[in-house]
Amino acid sequence: MKQYTSINDIDDINSWIEEAKEIKANPLKNIELGKNKTIGLLFFNSSLRTRLSTQKAALNLGMNPIVMNVSGDAWGIEFEDGTIMNGTTAEHIKEAAAVVSQYCDVIAVRAFPTLTDKEKDESEHVLTSFVKFASVPIISMESATGHPLQGLTDAITISENSPKKRPKVVLSWAPHVKALPHAVANSFVQAMQKMDVEFVIANPEGYNLSSEITKNTPILHNQEEAFKDADFVYTKNWSSYDDYGKVLSTDPTWMITKEKIGNAKFMHCLPVRRNVVVEDAVLDSDNSLVIEQANNRTFAAQLVLKKILENN
Repeated sequence: MKQYTSINDIDDINSWIEEAKEIKANPLKNIELGKNKTIGLLFFNSSLRTRLSTQKAALNLGMNPIVMNVSGDAWGIEFEDGTIMNGTTAEHIKEAAAVVSQYCDVIAVRAFPTLTDKEKDESEHVLTSFVKFASVPIISMESATGHPLQGLTDAITISENSPKKRPKVVLSWAPHVKALPHAVANSFVQAMQKMDVEFVIANPEGYNLSSEITKNTPILHNQEEAFKDADFVYTKNWSSYDDYGKVLSTDPTWMITKEKIGNAKFMHCLPVRRNVVVEDAVLDSDNSLVIEQANNRTFAAQLVLKKILENN
């Protein structure tokens, strides 16, 4: 595997999940695999779980991680081709990616969307520029349109906690105080489409995700109907896709409550705003999987790194 920038880079999600479980049972088994290898973790945006879990995954494989907050610690990077660089940017991605490739055997990149320019965001100009101009494998630690490490993590978590062979999984929109990206929701949808689950999406009118992502997945605008007989409720806020990046509604009745989800397991990628997205009673209950999800971030990242190291 030369890169991991999308859930679609997974060829067989069931075999990946089983391999991740094996890694989780013995995290240091392959500690010699990454010996004398360096991974550069480049953050254009803030991070807690992604930063720490990917760094720990690298250490579990014997790699040396270098972490950089690009927007604060590096020269401003220009991504446009043919531009006259007489503005605020001082270094072009062509040189930056080539230079980092000399220092690192793998590069992982985290870069959020603008939420103002749909065409630019969907072009994934930051991530694809690194793929194009770097000479080493690239991993997405969340991009403008996807979060494949989180999506893989969620698939692992559902597999570990499923009460039946084919569980019902619901992705539900919830209110938030600001406009948020579609990346986590997109990758979760793509992951569930690869698994043998009964999957539905619940969101208010005007908040449908891209039809290129959802495809034939049922979309309900009635949250109560969607939650009926659910085994897992995965909750995430996202801004409007059609009216791109806009907050059309902050309807508090879409907040997740214990009464709504009943005995279903609750999932969220974190961070989560308590009593806005989900009430305390859900997060503090035995049905909440959010801490377990966060733990599985390490093993998802470690699996991806292992596959890249074995093939390069």
